[in-house]
This record gives sequence, structure tokens and C-alpha cells, in this order.
Amino acid sequence: MTESTASNTSQPQFTTEDGRQVAAGVQRMTPSESFVETLVSHGVTDIFGIMGSAFMDAMDIFAPAGIQLIPVVHEQGAGHMADGYSRASGRHGVVIGQNGPGISNCVTAIAAAYWAHSPVVVVTPEAGTMGMGLGGFQETNQLPMFEEFTKYQAHVNNPRRMAELTGRAFDRAMSEMGPTQLNIPRDHFYGDIEAEIPRPSRLDRGPGGERSLEEAARLLAEAEFPVIISGGGVVMGDAVEQCKALAERLGAPVVNSYQHNDSFPASHPLWCGPLGYQGSKAGMKLLAQADVVVALGTRLGPFGTLPQYGMEYWPKDAKIIQIDADHRMLGLVKKIEVGICGDAGAAAQSLVQRLDGRDLVCEQTRARRSATVQAEKDAWEKELDGWIHETDPYSIDMIAEQDGEDGSWLHPRQVLRELEKALPERVMVSTDIGNINSIAHSYLRFEEPRSFFAPMSFGNCGYALPTIIGAKLAAPERPAVAYAGDGAWGMSMGEIMTAVRHDIPVTAVVFHNRQWGAEKKNQVDFYDRRFVAGELESESFAGIAQAMGADGVIVDRLEDVGPALSKAVEAQMNEGRTTVIEVMTTRELGDPFRRDALSKPVRHLDKYRDYV
Repeated sequence: MTESTASNTSQPQFTTEDGRQVAAGVQRMTPSESFVETLVSHGVTDIFGIMGSAFMDAMDIFAPAGIQLIPVVHEQGAGHMADGYSRASGRHGVVIGQNGPGISNCVTAIAAAYWAHSPVVVVTPEAGTMGMGLGGFQETNQLPMFEEFTKYQAHVNNPRRMAELTGRAFDRAMSEMGPTQLNIPRDHFYGDIEAEIPRPSRLDRGPGGERSLEEAARLLAEAEFPVIISGGGVVMGDAVEQCKALAERLGAPVVNSYQHNDSFPASHPLWCGPLGYQGSKAGMKLLAQADVVVALGTRLGPFGTLPQYGMEYWPKDAKIIQIDADHRMLGLVKKIEVGICGDAGAAAQSLVQRLDGRDLVCEQTRARRSATVQAEKDAWEKELDGWIHETDPYSIDMIAEQDGEDGSWLHPRQVLRELEKALPERVMVSTDIGNINSIAHSYLRFEEPRSFFAPMSFGNCGYALPTIIGAKLAAPERPAVAYAGDGAWGMSMGEIMTAVRHDIPVTAVVFHNRQWGAEKKNQVDFYDRRFVAGELESESFAGIAQAMGADGVIVDRLEDVGPALSKAVEAQMNEGRTTVIEVMTTRELGDPFRRDALSKPVRHLDKYRDYV
């Protein structure tokens, strides 16, 4: 940022990296002006939310500050859009709403952003200070709502601290790698104050401690079968190239941590696919052979380490080197040999330098390991090609039943394979939670980071569509595609109106299988197919999309899946059109999220005796 004095004013200003002017030094202004000027200093150009009187004085000057408010259908959607915007751009995402219900609507989305480590700032205008505690209109205590899901909470207790606390909320979102809350009593936007707009502060993260790095290098030099797990920290730290350099030095296969399929390029010969639920068997089988594991930028969350496909793939005797920028994650889930608190890219680069010139035990097995990697990958691809449908008894029954119904019903796995083939270069994909969306993990491969957005550990429905809208606004030059099941789609499809109203074109693929698939699978496995509240008959989602001003397409033939996606993406990129592709799929069900989540039912009362 540079100092300057505008020609039409005597007030000192500095210039931001995007060329906007911000008040410099101590000046007289209103709290609204100090709030908005601080947003500008942090490069904010887009805010998601719904307008409200609580912050209208500040909103009134968004436009001359170079900021646009994107009005949404529901504030949860706004929070997800801010999350997607942040994950696609690496910058802040910002969400705002009316005090009370507008703010409480954001809680689920901020929780999802928390588990994605997204630097989202939720601005929460609050009821006025003179009315708090009197049970007034739209009054509630807004700080406790977000306490579990934010890295920092700022409450503007005095208008003169508006710029200070606004700047701190934005700085902490970046330094703590997660959401922060800025809570502002609505009367604190007004008045005359003397304020100075703070400059943004950014941490320069290092590789970690000297001792731990040297110990990690020693372990790697002695390893016979090292494996790298590339996690979200690699994406957030723009560290893919450093991860590649370490993998190539060791000849080590690289697996993606759960729901981070974009943390290593799929075309690289050492890429082996994602771990965890509905991930890559090749990656899991290779990890099982490791004697040293480098967990690079990952907390090793449960879904990426629990058994899958009946395999206990986590190597019990392997030495674990865990690298994470948050020291609290080191050794939290798995016992580790070495913990390195540092930036993923800087740590990987340091390890490569420390291994330079050393004799590596794994050099002696490089050719054999390379052949093993390729063989496992070939076997997995062959299995995926032949995995036309699920083969459990329930799914077979459903396939037979739907063969007798009117209409054509497609197998989800076949659809996902065809979608995979048709996805364009540089595509960004968001997935919702649910059975088919989780199966999609096996079929989503990417060449660059900031391409895959999933709801992570919070696992909330209604995530995919608004998140991809936010990502598209941040990266309009990239194709943007959302996957959703019909249950999750019902929670978020109203945001199609947001995409249409504000010319943010996206493509959504809705798997219409007329059920809550993930939970229904539990009723199959544990409750003898006694289905309660699992069915979702509905009107055509393609028709609903057309009513909202988008294009809607129904696909019920396998040969039409790829062409439908290609045509929709072309309309998105060349014509600015949003399209909903409704794919009619069978009611077959994949594996459950985890088999230890429920227990077989026990009944003691006579009237429930048959319910086992």
C-alpha cells in the first residue's frame, strides 16, 4: 500500500493493492465510515447477505467504497457463499445480516466454514445498546451463538473502536485460518469520532522447529516405503509444488486427505487418490504398506483414518510425521513420532533441502515401489469401470423394483463416471452431504488446488449450491459445478434465484433418487428396512429451476449425462446461463458413513418386541 493525496481532497489517503483509496492517519469520520474504510483496506469487494436496517448506514456507502452486497435468498446461503468465495480465492469471505434472525440463520454456515478453515468474517449487527435486555424486537445475545465456530470474536463496545476491532477480526481470520465474528450494536454505526484505519497484518509462517525438521529428515532417509498424505493445509498454503518436490525426491505415493481431492494433481504418476469414506482403494492399500507417513497439512480427522471398504488401512506400526500450522492438531487423532508446527509448503521445502545429498534407503526400492503404485492404481480404475451398481441385497431389490416402474433410472456410479469424463479443465466442484455425493469422492480428480469444496466434518445439507455460487463470484473465469442429492437440494435450491438475479452462472447436478439415502442406509442395516420419514417424492427439479429463471434439463439415459453437463457448462461460460441437470437415479445405496455409528436395537417392552 502506498501513501497518496487525492487531487479533489486535502485528506491524506493510502492506496490499496487493488487501487482503492483509504483514509490515512487520524481523521474525523463516522463509525460507519471507519467500518467501511477498514473493509476496503482489507481488499473487500463482495459481501453476501440480506439488507437490514441494523447496518443500513454503513451499507449506504458500500458502493462508493467499491463494495457490492450480494442479496441472497437465505442467510445460511450467504454464509456458504462467503465460504466458497474464500476457498476459491484465498481471500476473506464476508457475510452480514439483520440483527437477531438474520444472524442466527448464519450459524450452520459458519460452522461449516470453521471445519474448512475458511477465513470468513461474519459481521453481526446487534440490537441497540439502550434496548439490550428489555426483550425488544429481534433482540438476542449473538456472541454465544458463534462461540464454538469462530477463532476470534470482536464486540464493538465503543464506536471509537470500530476500525480497530474490524481490522483485528479480519487479521485474525487469516492468522488463525478460520471464521471470526465482528459484533456491532446497531447504534454504534452513528456519531462523530476520531479514528485511524489500521493497515492489514499478515503472518509470515516458517517451516517449523530445527530439531523436529531434522528428526523428520532422518526418519525419511531411513524409510523403505514412505507415503505422503496431502491435506487441506497444502491447498490453503499454495504448497502443491513443494509437496510434489518432496514426493519426487522420495518416490513416495501421495494420497489426498478426506475431502481434499484437489491437494495433489491427479495426472501426476505418484497421485493415488483420496483416503477415507468412499475414497480410493489404491491409496488406502498403499498407505497400509507405509513404514513412514508424512501427514502434510492435515489434522488426520476421523473420516480420513477410519476403516473403509472393510479395510483397516491405517498402518499401525508406521512412524508418523505430522506437519500442521496449528500446534493443537499435532498428535490429536493419531500417535505421532514427530510433530512439526509450521507452514506446509515451507516445511516440505525444508525437508527436501535436508534430504539433498543424503543416501536414502528408499532409493533402493524406488523401481519396485513405482510398479506397486501403478499396479494398485490400475486395479482400482478397473474396479471402478466395472462397478456399475451396488451389489448389496437391498440395492439389488431396488434395481429390480424400479425396472418395473415407468421411466428410466440410472445407476449413480455410472452417472458419476460419465460426469467425471465430461468435467472441463480447471473446473471447480462442490458436493453436498449424502450417499451419492460421498460416492462421488472416488470419481473427482483435479489438477489444481482450490477446486473442490465439500462440507467437511460438519456435514450439513444445503451446502453445495450456495458454496459454488460464492466460488464462481471469486473465480468467474473457471467453470463451476455443484453436486447435490434431492434431499439436500431442497434445502438450498432457492439460491438458484440468487445466481440468476445477480448473473453468477453455475451448473448444478441433482441426483433425484427420491430418498434421504445416507440415513435410509442405516434403516436398512440396523432396522430391518423399517423406513420412517425417508421418502422424498417431489415435482421436477428441472421444472422448478425453469420457474426461477434458470435452464432445467432432465437426464434419464446414460449416454446423455456427459453431453448434458458439457452443454450446461458451455451455457455457463459463454452465455452466462445457470442450469440444473436433474438426473433420475435408482434407489440403490452405497456403504454407510461408518458402521460403528449405531448399534443393533434392543427392545424390552412387549409392544416393541418385533422392532428388532
